[in-house]
Amino acid sequence: MKKVLVLANHILGIYSFRRELVQRLLDEGYEVLIAAPSHEKMSYFKQVGCKCIETPIRRRGANPITDFKLILNYYEIIKENKPHLVLTYTIKPNVYGGFVSRFLRIPYIANVTGVGTSIENKGFIRKISLELYRIGLKRAKCVFFQNEHNRSFFYNNDIVIGKTKLIPGSGVNLLHHTLEEYPSNDRVIKFLFIGRMMKDKGINELLIAASKVKEIYPNVQFDLIGRIEDDFNNLLKEYENNEIIKYHGRQNNVHSFIKDCHAVINPSYHEGMSNVLLESASTGRPVLASKIPGCRETFEEGVSGFGFEVRNADDLVETIIKFIRLPYVKKKMMGIAGRKKIEKEFDRNIVIDAYMHEINKVTGWGK
Repeated sequence: MKKVLVLANHILGIYSFRRELVQRLLDEGYEVLIAAPSHEKMSYFKQVGCKCIETPIRRRGANPITDFKLILNYYEIIKENKPHLVLTYTIKPNVYGGFVSRFLRIPYIANVTGVGTSIENKGFIRKISLELYRIGLKRAKCVFFQNEHNRSFFYNNDIVIGKTKLIPGSGVNLLHHTLEEYPSNDRVIKFLFIGRMMKDKGINELLIAASKVKEIYPNVQFDLIGRIEDDFNNLLKEYENNEIIKYHGRQNNVHSFIKDCHAVINPSYHEGMSNVLLESASTGRPVLASKIPGCRETFEEGVSGFGFEVRNADDLVETIIKFIRLPYVKKKMMGIAGRKKIEKEFDRNIVIDAYMHEINKVTGWGK
């Protein structure tokens, strides 16, 4: 039996976006091991037949000591379990997992889910991050990218030299994120934000825009979902006390919130491919998003959504108002158009098939 080891910075990412791939691997006779920080969702993967290895990771920030411990941890895991192939997701597993796999001569496939803040921002940290990526991805059998801009960036900066493949993000489970009936009226128009409460997700611009829009259209509601990562506690409380937003904290079931809204807003500064926008469009909701790689691919301008300039609260205000002024039927049709686009271009089976093709080719299994 062939072993596949999955390295991730959070088990929720595997559960939410890659459990169908894990199931396909199990169905085709692979033994699947998952190394990630401890979380209650590990029980799901144990129940379906995976071996789970608790692996502490500090997702944000660079601490040489903790990062070195992670490298040693990966070394011990790979050395002991002897996988035939390693799959890595997100920056630290890509970099450190890739380095250890290369050192131990184990084939590995990486997935660049986004370049991240450390590379988007200029300066010394960016240089270090790029060099680490060069080391980590140097011998990858294949590097999956979620948008063409990121792939071109990695090529132009000589970070990847081998095979790469473009996939439609993590894809969408069309059966889980089904087309839902649009809200019956728009007397109270509900906008929804789903994401971490942090600067790079555009929270500052969103709060400013919400405040300005509410002055003109008091019948508009802004709902925010997600855990707080940057210091936004006091600001969110202030805006909620002033009845500008409703902050719901972190939610396990976001589909019910998407179903209840008229449109989803994503003012992010950078994305690999926005899963929030894909799932929202799949549910039949128009999307308003930053015109950046990873967001602009998820909608057709004026057909299934509207784009606005990144880091520009005024343009976000104009875009929100443009949507508010649309006739109800037009809003509803935009949602239906979004669903059709997702069905055609972002079905998760497209991603799974791309992975299985590369995995079977590397391992020789399933031929």
